[in-house]
Amino acid sequence: MKILGIGNAIVDVICKVEEAFLSNNQLTKSTMKLVDEIEFKKLLSNLKIEDTVSGGSVANSIVGLSQLKNDVGFIGKINDDALGNKYEEGLKKENVKYIYSKKEEKLPTGTCLILITPDSERTMCTFLGTSGKINFSDIDIDAVKNSNIIFLEGYLWDEGDPKKAFDIAIQNSNKVAMSLSDLFCVERHKSHFLDLVTNKLDIIFANEQEFTSLIGAKKFEEVISFSKKLNKQIIITRGEKGAIAIKGSEINECQIRKDLNIIDLTGAGDLFAAGYLHGLINNFTMKESLEKGTDLSSRVIQQIGARFQNYRYK
Repeated sequence: MKILGIGNAIVDVICKVEEAFLSNNQLTKSTMKLVDEIEFKKLLSNLKIEDTVSGGSVANSIVGLSQLKNDVGFIGKINDDALGNKYEEGLKKENVKYIYSKKEEKLPTGTCLILITPDSERTMCTFLGTSGKINFSDIDIDAVKNSNIIFLEGYLWDEGDPKKAFDIAIQNSNKVAMSLSDLFCVERHKSHFLDLVTNKLDIIFANEQEFTSLIGAKKFEEVISFSKKLNKQIIITRGEKGAIAIKGSEINECQIRKDLNIIDLTGAGDLFAAGYLHGLINNFTMKESLEKGTDLSSRVIQQIGARFQNYRYK
């Protein structure tokens, strides 16, 4: 297997809202907030559902990689319930090897309420459910060892069992990629994430705000200097400024396309990572991988949802 993703197995519930909905519910735009099941249902009660799809950040990237005809798999914890069945079917439909045997759990399958405002920004309210209870026994060690790269997400990391799952996966891996996922995650687990970035990861995906917060940088030049010293592949998206990939003294940049009809930014980072990793495992240069990531990201934000529907990209 080329790439094995390990992440939150979440069913996305997509809704369009006005700016006032966010302020009325004390939600910070463009971030992720963890909620319990009661708050999730309360938020959803007055909303119209646009779509319900299998999601999860790394899972979205893995599906994108599969659509590019790569051999990929995914580990994520679900319950043996209706949403869990929908989630598993969503992966298998996309030819992703789902390496987890679901069973009845105490908590339901996780769900993420994705709120899209008129400016196409997405704000997420996540009820992790059983996905947040992943532990080391859920990790298929053989699958990890037989993968060229494992791809982890910051959303999944937490003290206790999830950390143990991360540790055993990293210890048995050939190469490790990880997305920092969200500023909320970085600020919540800063010291742990900094240790991962510095000592345990080979490939790091982040946006400018996340990485700047992680190292306490005041200017982006400090991010570049820090990244060059690490001598790892560090890939940073910068919004309208495009994206940059750094490894040692090698620095590559790619500008975003300007002619886009932006509808929903939900899958931008997920598909960017898919494109970059596709390039990496198919012997593209860093520059070419960056361009592939930018291309997929540009495409997915012109539709609703974080996965391409009924399409295979070359």
